[in-house]
Amino acid sequence: MSATIPTAAPSFRSRIGRDARSGYYAASRRYRLHLALSCPHSVQIAVAHGLLGLHDTVPLTLLPAVPDAPGGGHLALRPLYEASAHQHPGPAAAPVLSDGWTGRIVSTHAPDILRDLARRFGGDGPDLHPRGSEAAVEDVGRLCEGIASAAQRAGRWDTGPAAREAALAALLDTLEVLERRLDGRAYLLGDGPTLADVQLWATLLELDTVHRHHLDAAAVHRITGHPRLWAYARRLAARPAFGSRIDLDGIARRHHAHCRGREAAGAAVPIVDWAAYA
Repeated sequence: MSATIPTAAPSFRSRIGRDARSGYYAASRRYRLHLALSCPHSVQIAVAHGLLGLHDTVPLTLLPAVPDAPGGGHLALRPLYEASAHQHPGPAAAPVLSDGWTGRIVSTHAPDILRDLARRFGGDGPDLHPRGSEAAVEDVGRLCEGIASAAQRAGRWDTGPAAREAALAALLDTLEVLERRLDGRAYLLGDGPTLADVQLWATLLELDTVHRHHLDAAAVHRITGHPRLWAYARRLAARPAFGSRIDLDGIARRHHAHCRGREAAGAAVPIVDWAAYA
């Protein structure tokens, strides 16, 4: 299994409002994103950032792939955490949306950051959060969390075979739900990419580049039995906003730095040739 990798606890969950009456409101170059592309939540935010063309509006700082602070987290983020909550417990972890005007953290909660980028800074970019899509996006988010959780349990060789098989069955069931949703569709919702696609693509990237290493060959073969899902992953990876966020070396280094599990036979060949798109 993989050891727990520090990620930002959602202790900072302010939101970006519509106008100046909000404590935090949309203003060009007021905010900054701090992301590590070895972290799936950071990958989601980075992809949305690229799709929306926010390079000048919301500057982005990329952090080291492997947290460099004692106990986890990033040394570069410690001043922000300390300014936002004196003697903040836990690691100074990414992702972080910070406010340059106050020097404090706005949010460390990836779903909120994604929604605020799409709603408040979308501009001329694609509509990543169409009106009425809230429930559907949240549903995909839950499915993605289920994939990550089930995949990790399925790769735990310190548990019995029955527990691993049950976790694999849960993983396959979720993948099948998403496979059916992509029947006749290029995207999960509508005719263009949305936050649902951003979340699912980053989850598939993690499944193949991290969790696969702890699954046996038979389990990986069963996971590949969802052709629409993996064709979708390849198709999105070919788009610059997605493919440019693939940091295979960083993902591998972060994984090996924290992993305490056993590598299994499924590690041999990736499902997707991510390097062709990176």
